[in-house]
Amino acid sequence: MSNISDFNAASNAQTDREHDIQIDLLRVLCNAANNGTNSAELGVILDQLIAYSEVHFASEELLMRMNSYDEYEDHADDHIRMLETLQEIATAHAAGNSALVAGKGDQVLAFITNHIATRDKRFADRVRAGQ
Repeated sequence: MSNISDFNAASNAQTDREHDIQIDLLRVLCNAANNGTNSAELGVILDQLIAYSEVHFASEELLMRMNSYDEYEDHADDHIRMLETLQEIATAHAAGNSALVAGKGDQVLAFITNHIATRDKRFADRVRAGQ
C-alpha cells in the first residue's frame, strides 16, 4: 500500500467482510437456538461468535485509534455491551438455561445490526472523508 488512504480503504473493505461474518454467526446462533439444536453444538457456535467478536472489535478499535476517531469511547462502549451480553448468554447456557439463547441472540442481532448501520457507518464515512 502506497499511503494511508490506500490502507484505510483496504481496512474498510476488510471490516465490512468481518461484519458480514459476525452477522452470519449471529444468525446461525439464533437459528440453532430457535430450532432446538443440541446444547453442545449451540455452545460451540456461541464460543465461535464470542471469539470472533472479540478479535473483530479489537481490530476495529485499533483502526479507530489509528485514525484519532473522536467517537471512539461511545463506539467501544457498544462493543463492551455486546461482549458482556454474549458472555451472559454463554454463562446462562453453560448453567443449562439454553432457552435464554434464542431471545437474547435475537436482541444481540438487532443491536449489532443497528450498530453497524449507525456507529460503524459514521466511522467508515469519516475515514473516507479523510482520504
